[in-house]
Amino acid sequence: MSKRRSDSRLGEARAYHPRGRTVRDQQSAGRAGRTGDPYRSVLQVFAEPAEVTRQREEAGERKGSASNDSAGKSGGPAKSSGQAKTGGPAKSAGAAKPGGPAKPARRGGSPVRSKPGGKPASRSKPGAGGKGSKPAPRRGGQRGRSGPPRLANSKQRLRLATALAMVMFSLIGLRLVEMQLTDGPAYAASGLENRLQKVTLPASRGAIYDREGNVLAISTEARYVFADPSMVDDPEYTAEVLRPLLGIPASELAQRLTPEPGEDGTVSRFEWLARGIEVARAEEIMALNLPGIGTGQDEQRIVPGHDLGANLIGFTGTDLTGLEGLEAAYDEVLRGVDGEREYEGGAGVSSGRQIPGGYLTETPPKPGSDLRLTIDMDLQYEAQRILADQLRAVDASFGAAVVLDPRSGEVLAQASYPTYNAADPQSVPPEERVDAATATVFDPGSTHKPLVFGAALEEGVIAPGDTLVVDPSTTRGDQSFQDTYPHAHGTELTLPAVMAFSSNVGTIQVADDLGSDQLYAYQQAFGLGQPTGVGMPGEAAGALLPPSDWYGSSYGSVPIGHSVDVTTLQLAAAYGAIANDGVWVQPRLVQSVVAPDGSETVTGDPESRRVLSDDNAAYVRELLEAVVTVPNGTGVTAAVPDYRVGGKTGTGKVVEEGEYADGDVATFVGMAPIDHPRYVIAVVAHTPNGGGGAVAAPAFQEMMGFTLKHYRVPPAATEPPTFELYP
Repeated sequence: MSKRRSDSRLGEARAYHPRGRTVRDQQSAGRAGRTGDPYRSVLQVFAEPAEVTRQREEAGERKGSASNDSAGKSGGPAKSSGQAKTGGPAKSAGAAKPGGPAKPARRGGSPVRSKPGGKPASRSKPGAGGKGSKPAPRRGGQRGRSGPPRLANSKQRLRLATALAMVMFSLIGLRLVEMQLTDGPAYAASGLENRLQKVTLPASRGAIYDREGNVLAISTEARYVFADPSMVDDPEYTAEVLRPLLGIPASELAQRLTPEPGEDGTVSRFEWLARGIEVARAEEIMALNLPGIGTGQDEQRIVPGHDLGANLIGFTGTDLTGLEGLEAAYDEVLRGVDGEREYEGGAGVSSGRQIPGGYLTETPPKPGSDLRLTIDMDLQYEAQRILADQLRAVDASFGAAVVLDPRSGEVLAQASYPTYNAADPQSVPPEERVDAATATVFDPGSTHKPLVFGAALEEGVIAPGDTLVVDPSTTRGDQSFQDTYPHAHGTELTLPAVMAFSSNVGTIQVADDLGSDQLYAYQQAFGLGQPTGVGMPGEAAGALLPPSDWYGSSYGSVPIGHSVDVTTLQLAAAYGAIANDGVWVQPRLVQSVVAPDGSETVTGDPESRRVLSDDNAAYVRELLEAVVTVPNGTGVTAAVPDYRVGGKTGTGKVVEEGEYADGDVATFVGMAPIDHPRYVIAVVAHTPNGGGGAVAAPAFQEMMGFTLKHYRVPPAATEPPTFELYP
């Protein structure tokens, strides 16, 4: 019986598939000539030719159409379980008998074959279907079933997928909560730590000015160069490129550029390479685009005068820390406090720019304060020049000069010889960088005698108008002491004559009457044997010989300035007491401290104490004037034209490694105007041979002449007195 086929197999397939089935398809499915089986159309799509019967197995599921391999042994088409023995066309399990519609019956969800007469056909047993018939082979070893494959339950699959998704998202959510609440801070800190960049914000170092506001030392803008060793690709190559630009050996640079674990096992990401680099040079370095190399804002110390006051001012290191002089003594005041910026940035120093909106904390730097010194830059320059000229002429090994205002204790100039360029301190040996005025001690020699006379006047041992009978020499202990200008035995001298001729014999007589205890007390009152407290690092205290340690020759050597160690500044301050009407004033170098906001704090009143009375101080000044004005006086070369000055020469020794060194220490300390002194100048020089009158006095004369004119001190209106030397 021929059957009417649909217009296309695709249409029949759509008629089978629920999603592909349309209303039209449903209508066409019920047309005449079509089977009532809803799955027939799809079966027709997969069916073999009509003459081949379908084979089904009990409880098996057929997934495809039967192949030609299922044909019978005779080589003809295979017979299905429902086919007649004569080889007629196969009857479908659900086909109706001729003349009547099919009556499908449901059993287990599959259509049931019907017998003729409308009764359902019984289920065939194995072997049914006639003689010689055999059951169709099973496919894939599976138990077949009649009808098309059963569709999966989409609702169950959706529920299962939803359940799995919910479980998965629940686990992820629990993990996220755990990370946020428990592990979150640790992860955040770990990640942030790897991205944090720290940059030092250098504090501006305070400047040093002279008393008039002239710059002696100041910091200017510069750059520092640093490296992140973890980002450097080739340390050796990078070191070789940077060597000529930084002036550092390539081997040293390569060592800094090579990553090395620290004590905690971590590799440093910041290594200093150089500081105080000029801006132009830093830009040249950055133009090379070397991985791991960066620059930052820095400062460099500038000393405009180069050697002007270098021994006094000192210098700083590459990190702008004071190393010598006032730079070191007032480092905490000048240095300020560095700030720091810590921010979240990208990897590497070259690209580690701040992430916008990222972590940022900044501690601003606190600039240092400025120092305003008591030094007069012009006077300092002249003092250094004169000292260097005079000392080079006599082949001196070292020297010093101090210009002091005795009323205020202000040091107006403090020169040393030799000096150096403070911008390049490493170019000279350390001994040439010493501030000789405060760090070098020596025997004052005869410059100690005015202190003995002042103490004797104060204690009433001598008085103005007294005379002394002297001999050519005198002996104390096992040592004989003679005068430079010997007098005949029993010569009577006035006190001005004893001072003008620097009589050792006459001074020892006065000291004998004064006594060792009194002399020692006045030495201390004049400021000897202890630092002045001027503020210079490494200031020497000097040394005095206590009376308990005096022995035979000490009674002769101490009064004339031997067995006594002093500094140039100590000696100037002692004479300052004589110039200041008997009041000793502590020397000072710093006039005020200027804070970053401009507020100025004047240093406190210096320590002072009275040593001599006004009258006794005035009489000692008269004795000092005799030294300069008396014919054949030891200090006539110190006289300043048009001014009345006074002072005292001295010749001593310097102790090196516990023994007296070769050569002499020539000294001159004086003041002017002598009737009302405004300035005290002390000059010291260590020479191969020469006394104070020949070496130091001429230097004093030139310095004092400039000082008086510089400060516009009017010339003397009176003439020096006429001194009686021999009664």
